[in-house]
Amino acid sequence: MNVWDMDILSIILIIMSLLIGFFAIIYSFHLHKKIMKLDPGTKKMQEISEYIHQGSLTFLKKEYKSMTITSLIIAVFLWFFVSKAVAITFVIGTFFSALAGNIGMRSATRANARTAQAASKSINDGLRAAFTSGMVMGMATVGIGLASVIVTYFFFYKDLGVLYGFGLGASLTALFGRVGGGIYTKAADVGADLVGKVEQGIPEDDPRNPATIADNVGDNVGDIAGMGADLFESYVEALIAAMVLGLVFFGEKGIVLPIILTSAGIISTLIGTLFVNTKSGKLYMAIDKGTFASAAIMIIFAFVIMKLYMNNMNLFYATISGLISGVVIGYSTEYMTSTHRRPTQAVAEAATTGPATCLIRGIAISMSSTVIPMLAITAAMLISYYLAGLYGIAISAVGMLSIVGMSLAADAYGPVADNAAGISEMAKMGKQARERTETLDEVGNTMAAECRGLQLGTSALTVLALFASFLELIKAKAGITVINLGDPAVIAGIFIGSIVPFIFSSIVINGVGKAASKMVLEIRRQFHKNKDILKGKAAPDYNKCIEISTDQALKDMIIPGIISLVAPIIIGLWSLEALGGFLIGAITVGIMLAMFMSNAGCSWDNAKKYIEKGNFGGKGSEAHKASVVGDTVGDPLKDTAGPSLDILIKILITSALVFLPFFI
Repeated sequence: MNVWDMDILSIILIIMSLLIGFFAIIYSFHLHKKIMKLDPGTKKMQEISEYIHQGSLTFLKKEYKSMTITSLIIAVFLWFFVSKAVAITFVIGTFFSALAGNIGMRSATRANARTAQAASKSINDGLRAAFTSGMVMGMATVGIGLASVIVTYFFFYKDLGVLYGFGLGASLTALFGRVGGGIYTKAADVGADLVGKVEQGIPEDDPRNPATIADNVGDNVGDIAGMGADLFESYVEALIAAMVLGLVFFGEKGIVLPIILTSAGIISTLIGTLFVNTKSGKLYMAIDKGTFASAAIMIIFAFVIMKLYMNNMNLFYATISGLISGVVIGYSTEYMTSTHRRPTQAVAEAATTGPATCLIRGIAISMSSTVIPMLAITAAMLISYYLAGLYGIAISAVGMLSIVGMSLAADAYGPVADNAAGISEMAKMGKQARERTETLDEVGNTMAAECRGLQLGTSALTVLALFASFLELIKAKAGITVINLGDPAVIAGIFIGSIVPFIFSSIVINGVGKAASKMVLEIRRQFHKNKDILKGKAAPDYNKCIEISTDQALKDMIIPGIISLVAPIIIGLWSLEALGGFLIGAITVGIMLAMFMSNAGCSWDNAKKYIEKGNFGGKGSEAHKASVVGDTVGDPLKDTAGPSLDILIKILITSALVFLPFFI
């Protein structure tokens, strides 16, 4: 439907939403300038920060080069075998997804030393510096996402289905970012911990450790650039799915509604940031206050929009079900993985009897941690479906993602605080600065746990919205109204779909393992070859460790991308009914496996941090060494395979949607 054929109110609302998207982008640059005006600290701090900045950019350039070649090959295939419009939107989605992550990473690598310096003055100054950097990522991502989808819609309004090409491009970029960045960062992290902490007993981020710079670079390329692209694709795919289904069920208003809801979410987030401070004296509540405020304001906006524009309160309740579900998932994850809660403390206690018991307790608790999130997702799906059908599910996903700008800011805050803690150690800023940055880093770990839960929840509802689109399309274009679970082809599809998340995770985790082994050997080699490194009289070769992480990450990120694209094409060419079963199997197993791995890694990581605070013997104790083993096992689960799985399932279903005409 041509936007100019809509009624005047709808046109005005779309244009206003576009302007809000542009404002968010401009505001992100304003925040970046604000960060750059902060004191960057001593010359040594600036040198370390610049090293991290340049290392991050070097990796991204190499990663984007590999990604560009792969994307162009796919675009050519789409051009000749699907449609030229889909090929064009695919390239557009790839570009903007990469841009969103790149902007956030550039800001984060400039904010790390400034955060450390600000924290040396006061804990609140450090919090504001790190969170402002996170807001650069949050505002840039939602602004670019909303504006790019609207502009693309202006040009390709004749067939909204071509927008799935945009989503596929965004997803592919996110997958490369998460897998490549995740392998990079966890190889360095695992290697640094095993040799530095366990074998040599030196502190984390000690400048004598050759892997410290690579570890800090990895925080940015994996947890900033990769995560930005990840949530960008969830954001735009939920929006696109809601627009396509909206046209089917509500005509022009069904297209406009998700657009104005997301723009209202941007405004809610901007207002919510005003509540982020430490005036209450409770550091853990500082960012939470912003999240609660954003959610409350969004509820008010949603009520007004549904009442005045749609005159349909069922859609309001569907929106709120997604929003509430996201909050429940976030805080359920926080409870199961926080150092302040009993589950993680129990994992730390288990470490007193060795690595095996620490791992066993972590696995058990993480398995049970999937229950509440899955029930919350199920409740949101059922409530939204019974209130407003398949479109209700899509709107529920939009509701959950409406305040994703705040979630992104909270999540991006973590790596900035982590880098700041590393810089304070390497630049020898003193005990007070180190303690304050470690406190900020600890808050970042809790925020990351909440945000990971929310990300998985948004992915689940986004996938359900995309699957609803798939059902509508095969009904309209192939006449398939029912996927019969009694059909052997469908059962086979379910089984094959269930295999894919395991194969994918195996490749990704193995990539981290291979790179980490090389990293361990390199660190040992340097320590053995030059005894003065551990004495602090000679500088280690940081570049060699950066090179190891880069080479292995680029090598191992291509095959998972190919699997995610090719698997649904093979099944779709065989049978559309089997493809439906395949997607069901991949979605179910993928979501559960992603939640388990993410929570397991967070639990082991925070158990280690709980011991490092002086519990069960503190740093250097046998319990601490056991917890480091648990942390290193969990690292590739929570920061590489887990986050990548939610992208995998979205690529599988988006690929099925894009190539559906080819199958028919």
